[in-house]
Amino acid sequence: MVEKRSIWTENISLPQFKQLKGNKKTDVLIIGGGMAGILSAYFMEKVGVDYALVEGERICSGITGNTTAKITSQHGLIYQKLLKSLGIERARMYLDANQEAVQKYARLCRRIDCDYEEKYSYVYSLNNRKKLEDEAEALSKLGCKPWLTEQCELPFQTAGAVGFAEQAQFHPLKFINSIAKGLKIYENTFVKELKKEAAVTEHGEITFQKLIFATHFPIDNKHGLYPLKMYQHRSYVIALKDGPQLKGMYIDEAKQGMSFRNYKEYLLLGGGSHKTGEKGGNWEELRNCARLYYPNLDEKYYWATQDCMTLDGIPYIGRYSRSMPGCFVATGFNKWGMTSSMAAASILTDLVLEKENPYALVFNPSRNMIKPQLFVNGFTAVKNLLTISEKRCPHLGCALKWNKTEHSWDCPCHGSRFDGFGRLLNNPANGNLKK
Repeated sequence: MVEKRSIWTENISLPQFKQLKGNKKTDVLIIGGGMAGILSAYFMEKVGVDYALVEGERICSGITGNTTAKITSQHGLIYQKLLKSLGIERARMYLDANQEAVQKYARLCRRIDCDYEEKYSYVYSLNNRKKLEDEAEALSKLGCKPWLTEQCELPFQTAGAVGFAEQAQFHPLKFINSIAKGLKIYENTFVKELKKEAAVTEHGEITFQKLIFATHFPIDNKHGLYPLKMYQHRSYVIALKDGPQLKGMYIDEAKQGMSFRNYKEYLLLGGGSHKTGEKGGNWEELRNCARLYYPNLDEKYYWATQDCMTLDGIPYIGRYSRSMPGCFVATGFNKWGMTSSMAAASILTDLVLEKENPYALVFNPSRNMIKPQLFVNGFTAVKNLLTISEKRCPHLGCALKWNKTEHSWDCPCHGSRFDGFGRLLNNPANGNLKK
């Protein structure tokens, strides 16, 4: 029997937290109970900050529970691009921030039963060896020692791969199960409205001095231009039982390529991605691959996830906007949510404590975002605002499109999704469809 759910939800029982009822005061309010929010709360707890984390449903019920859970600073062939666009100093900041995040996971996971495994991480190319060589050269300039190989464990011919040593994979919910215990978390506490230094929930208000948005896509539309600075992508995973045991984790350098990693006896295939609200390969693309290369393996689980994509491939981590000095954000992880969450939690903890962080500059959300994708995002929004549709997104009014594969109403502007009954599945919309 094939189950439509993430493999991470099998035989896992996360700690439960009470719903917040009544008014509350806190120095730091964290909105969002995924990996980024919980790690931020964990670090706040360690340094004695007065904080509270609120989650609208159960912790990790969104993107974190549907990740492929790779811990790596190798985010595609990004470093040759960063060298060209940022220069060597800031490109090294990005690398160092993520390498430090990988090392922090390694230290934490030594005492946590979360199926942590150190692995090589590889980016492969089907037909472009030069891209791999250029990436290896860029990494060498940044002081990294990449592994350039012609041999891959994959079942098809490639032009080779660039490898990073001492990266890792783990079980994200087992990790959360350990670090979340004892944190000041309130579940089923949905933030309906934000006021100046107050968040309105169904059962009261939370007043705060500082605020962290860790809600995947920020729920505030008034500042920071995040609906223009980001768009969302769907991607898909299937788990094949008794698959080959790979020594590394693999991802294609091409946008429409596939990823591979093991979890115990399962081989996880990822891919089929597309912009939310548009058509793509979905699970069928993965199943075609499985039929071709792994015809004797049975599919046991399948699931999908959604990622916020930034205009330059770098997350937005830091002050929410110049007009909201006490507010901070962690978003736009570009499909690398595990490592980016750790980097974000470290940076935001320093900023909340008003300490200088060596990596904050490269992730600054207020950096220059005049990029071609900015105009594409703006055109898409205007086009869909003018489109006649049975359903409209309550976020900013765009026309919704019916997703036949996943039976959902999807917003091609900013990525909100709703089930067939109008219930919110993915933000930035902050509520269900109106009937």
